[in-house]
Amino acid sequence: MHSISINQVNENVKDLPTLPAIVMELLNDIDNDDIDTHLLAQKVSNDLALTATTLRYANSAYYSTMIKVTTIQQAISLMGLATVKKIIMMAALSGCFPENNCKGFDHKAFWRHSNAVAIAARLLANRLNFNADVAFTAGLLHDLGTLVLVTQYPQQYETTIAYRNEHQVSQFDAERKVLGIDHAAVGGALATQWNFSDIMKNAIAGHHQPEAPGLGFLATIIHVADAIAHALRVTTIPDMQAIEVSALSWESLTLDQASIQALMEETATELAQIGREDL
Repeated sequence: MHSISINQVNENVKDLPTLPAIVMELLNDIDNDDIDTHLLAQKVSNDLALTATTLRYANSAYYSTMIKVTTIQQAISLMGLATVKKIIMMAALSGCFPENNCKGFDHKAFWRHSNAVAIAARLLANRLNFNADVAFTAGLLHDLGTLVLVTQYPQQYETTIAYRNEHQVSQFDAERKVLGIDHAAVGGALATQWNFSDIMKNAIAGHHQPEAPGLGFLATIIHVADAIAHALRVTTIPDMQAIEVSALSWESLTLDQASIQALMEETATELAQIGREDL
């Protein structure tokens, strides 16, 4: 097996490119809508790569408007600030973790799953009177640790994928067996390195075991949103084993079967608008 220690991970995440300053500003001020949109557009436009990717997403089928979006300012005018902030964050993350040659890992499927969890988390948050923007962002970021493992340890992760397929276990269990570490712990290490807020860091690190003391309510929301996304089978990756949702999580969210069914249908409807080639 190919054990990776948390100390190795901590060293490796120091070498990763950091998120652009403007993205860190957005992350630390997720629920602030009193933002100067002209200043935001100007700051994003100073980063050519971020601008290009943001505009590519903005013109994808999911966000498509009748008009082709050619500037960040125009995107904000047409789509609204909340949507553009989400697109900027996704664009920045895809820039930090370029697609590489880890055999068996599908980046498009990864982002599709992340979007499904983000959508489900936002819908859950709306039902629970929790901040929907914070929940959406945590859903988008919840599996960042997977990207660290894939880009920093591609050969070991190939072995993990092969083990998961051969033994029909979950990704989380395969990582622990093969690597001796899991993507949630690695995501927590990256969130610390990137100075994410404690609530975001706890949601990323604890989304598989949300009942651990002190993690907060957001970790539970992401845990359940993750299960909804897996149940919908939104990617072509075989889900060998459905995520087991802790009974405590269901109880703390006070969701009945009808609510869960409605959430799954709403998530599926929103996700269906995202073309498979758009992410």
